[in-house]
Amino acid sequence: MDKCELKNYTGVPIPEGVSDVVARFMRYVQVWSTSNPNNSDEVPSSPMQFDMARMLEKDLLKLGCLDVAVSDHAYVTATVPASAGAEDLPALGLCGHMDSAPDAPGKGVRPHIVHYEGGPLVAGIVDGKPVQTTPEMVPDLEKFVGMDIVCSDGTTLLSGDDKAGVAEIMALIARLQADPTIPHPTLKIAFVPDEEIGHGAELLDIDKFGAKWCYTVDGGALGEINYETFSASEVNITIKGVAVHPGEGKNILVNAITLAHQFDALVPANERPEHTEGYEGFFMPTEISGNESEIKMQYIIRDFNNEKFAVREQLMRDVAEFLNKRYGEGTIEVSIRPEYRNMAERLVGLDFLIDHAIEANHEAGVADVRCVAARGGTDGSQLTFRGLPCPNLATGAYGMHSIREFVPVPSLETMVDVLQNLVAYFAVPQKEE
Repeated sequence: MDKCELKNYTGVPIPEGVSDVVARFMRYVQVWSTSNPNNSDEVPSSPMQFDMARMLEKDLLKLGCLDVAVSDHAYVTATVPASAGAEDLPALGLCGHMDSAPDAPGKGVRPHIVHYEGGPLVAGIVDGKPVQTTPEMVPDLEKFVGMDIVCSDGTTLLSGDDKAGVAEIMALIARLQADPTIPHPTLKIAFVPDEEIGHGAELLDIDKFGAKWCYTVDGGALGEINYETFSASEVNITIKGVAVHPGEGKNILVNAITLAHQFDALVPANERPEHTEGYEGFFMPTEISGNESEIKMQYIIRDFNNEKFAVREQLMRDVAEFLNKRYGEGTIEVSIRPEYRNMAERLVGLDFLIDHAIEANHEAGVADVRCVAARGGTDGSQLTFRGLPCPNLATGAYGMHSIREFVPVPSLETMVDVLQNLVAYFAVPQKEE
């Protein structure tokens, strides 16, 4: 691969002898492409995502893809022509996102490969202390004894979410180019920005994209398949206080900080992420800023059940109304922005999409294949509701959004096999219910 000269590229050499997907992955994670939640009105929210888009554009052109384009909003799209005999079949989409989560540092990622021998997996030593993942933290770690694992150096996240998925899709395209006899329909490729802050595939022109079905490659452990996700909304709250010198505050001062505490105390404490699992929804405060005059707060709301989800949204309005009756109308303002919805209700009757994904994993030698309700969202949620059915596949990544993120090398490589098996299923007509 050509040496990357991007300003926001770390420049860590790729080890010799690694497989194509590992080389691509280690190269892609070095591009700083963190999305910016404080600039969410613009797409992309951070200009660095164009660096990632241009790198992918160059790689897609090298691989002989058609219709390669980068939009004004940093969406990368391309077409992989069908194998012989599959030209007239519906196109299949594959989608990943280019941005990294803003939850941990994403600038200056320096990937390296650790040969794991058991015990704690040490990504690096920072300030004299090991940044490590233990088998107690990630029980699956014991499965990887004797394997190579890609980590950051412990100062940043790795960006396996979702550059592992991007690398796996790109490695599949390279494999199809090298061997045109591998069966597959026309493939429509999309790499999108700002998934981590709720935008993702929002501006993808589905009609122009041209796929009938699609898969995102944006999941976790190898073998996991997601066709259920949370429904999600972002709640923005503005609390307006009445400021006055504290020495003269009796019966006048209304401290916005105190009201923020009261608001949060009225949101069920046992329905927070730290107390929920499985199909249980939650409320989560994510941001707070301001002073006694004005506070701005942000929550996220999640639930699998639409009725319970609506109740959660209404509870936030009810808390504001209750406090406004006490402190005066307009003291607290609540606005709710929908982010995505549970895709399961729109995938009814499309069981073959899941069945093909399960069989593709089994054929690649993945023993533990399971459908998991994703306690999060993917671009597939949004695409499915916009009319493009789109389950989500694994990437093999663990510890996402943290400096302890890691991806086993065999998982990266196996997912390319899974994708190859999967696209072959769509090289014949589908029996839809």
